[in-house]
Amino acid sequence: MAEKASKAEATVEEVVVEQPKQEVSLKESNPEKFLKDFNWHNYEEGIDQVDEVQLQEFEKLVAANFVDTLNDEVVEGTVVHMTDRDAIIDINAKSEGVISLNEFRYNPNLKVGDKVEVLIDVREDATGQLILSHRKARTIKAWDRVNKAHDDGTVVNGFVKCRTKGGMIVDVFGIEAFLPGSQIDVKPIRDYDIYVGKTMEFKIVKINHEFKNVVVSHKALIEADIEEQKKEIIGQLEKGQVLEGVVKNITSYGVFVDLGGVDGLIHITDLSWSRINHPNEIVDLDQKLNVVILDFDEDKTRIQLGLKQLNAHPWDALGDGLKVGDKVKGKVVVIADYGAFIEVAEGVEGLIHVSEMSWSTHLRSAQDFVKVGDEVDAVVLTLDRDERKMSLGIKQLTPDPWTDITKKYPVGSNHKGIVRNFTNFGVFVELEEGIDGLIYISDLSWTKKIKHPSEFTNIGDTLDVVVLELDVEGRKLSLGHKQTTDNPWDKYEGEFAVGTKHTAKIDEIVDKGAVINFNEDISAFVPKRHLEKEDGTDLKKGEEAQFVIIEFNKEFKKVVASHMSVHKEEEAKIVKQAAKVAAQQAEESKPTLGDANAKLQEIKDKMEGKKK
Repeated sequence: MAEKASKAEATVEEVVVEQPKQEVSLKESNPEKFLKDFNWHNYEEGIDQVDEVQLQEFEKLVAANFVDTLNDEVVEGTVVHMTDRDAIIDINAKSEGVISLNEFRYNPNLKVGDKVEVLIDVREDATGQLILSHRKARTIKAWDRVNKAHDDGTVVNGFVKCRTKGGMIVDVFGIEAFLPGSQIDVKPIRDYDIYVGKTMEFKIVKINHEFKNVVVSHKALIEADIEEQKKEIIGQLEKGQVLEGVVKNITSYGVFVDLGGVDGLIHITDLSWSRINHPNEIVDLDQKLNVVILDFDEDKTRIQLGLKQLNAHPWDALGDGLKVGDKVKGKVVVIADYGAFIEVAEGVEGLIHVSEMSWSTHLRSAQDFVKVGDEVDAVVLTLDRDERKMSLGIKQLTPDPWTDITKKYPVGSNHKGIVRNFTNFGVFVELEEGIDGLIYISDLSWTKKIKHPSEFTNIGDTLDVVVLELDVEGRKLSLGHKQTTDNPWDKYEGEFAVGTKHTAKIDEIVDKGAVINFNEDISAFVPKRHLEKEDGTDLKKGEEAQFVIIEFNKEFKKVVASHMSVHKEEEAKIVKQAAKVAAQQAEESKPTLGDANAKLQEIKDKMEGKKK
């Protein structure tokens, strides 16, 4: 500082010719303050004697030796002295600044002569001391570097300090940045702790200036490298090419393989010639294996790989001795509603259709016969080596029950069967394994009107049946249940003949009349007008009355009854009897016209009284 002051004094002496004693005294005691406060315009005589060259040299000298100590300005300073607690920093100002050594903890080797960046925090405190801050200067410079790295897309080094929720905390230029877990690597991270304490390269992907948040990514750098590798690999892809890869991910539908930056999918059906339930039966995570390229799209972004294609197809190794009609043994590997797939050799399967599992024509599910894992014997029905297809049969191992069907089930013979299935038009009854017959709905009961077979019987019930028809070629058997008993309508034809009278209750009122039941077999319909009673009202539900049969049809099982006809018949009898009596009296005595009128009036009154 003494050297700076002496230079300033020499310059002032050259510039100022005559100055008041007060001014010279100030110059000598505090030249810096003198230069700052000196007003050249008040000394026109001195200015007149200074030439322009000397003035410019003076201004250069001031600019070279003193800095403009503005607040919040970062400047470079030199460590000129160090104590146990502080460092004295010279920034070419009128005085040195003091900074606590705590701000240099990151640099324990700090020494006199080192250049450091400082922030001019306060030009003068209460004691006139210049206040500097190295920590604030580092923060400002760090933000400048972070923003520049983000704008330029440059790679920065960062120190992973610790774990936090959802990721890691990374020190970048002294600023704590957030590294999300998803941005650490392209592969899922199982253990975050292995990264703590490491220095890694990062790319600054996001800055929030409002909250002073910085987000970095290591994955972005890996992806950039992978993208370059991917372009190189994709450009060389060809169908049928064999490449080495690493199992990256295993799903229920296949395996993703990393081919060195490019992922391909091995579908579960392309892992093995044999059927498997899950890919982990064949491969393990991180396993190295060779794969063949089966296909890829035009952009080569979706690559279909195969593993089983590296081995010969099992059908090619199938012996030539196998032919149609041979018996084979295999394991049930898949069951569907329509049949079961049997593996007769590794990678060689045959289908047993459900119709080839039993001689029965009644359709059932394959699960009724076999289950996955069963060892079964079968007969080869068809064999196509070119198409690599084989159909098998189980029922062919047992005799065809229809061979002697005419002897076992002749027309008219009685048997017992089990109800196996319903249709809208009848019931399928199994007489034995492979022999099913149909009972039409009209052959279930002589008397009941059945809308659906489930109203009459249940699945699994045993029914008495009689063979009505037999079609050997068509393998059709027509059965009847009602034919096992006598037709009750033959007996009811006389009992409920037209004109007979019966007593019954009204069981149901319908739109056009009512229904009455004479017994469990015989129901009759009463038209609405035939419900009229003698007093003119109609019969109600639950009322008991006498009915006369006015129609009986055995073929269509139709019975019609009437209550009105009962009392109308009585009226007709009374009228007929009265007319007969009148005729007899007319013969005995020829009555007068008045007598005839009186007699007719008597008959009329008698009829009216009957109605009442």
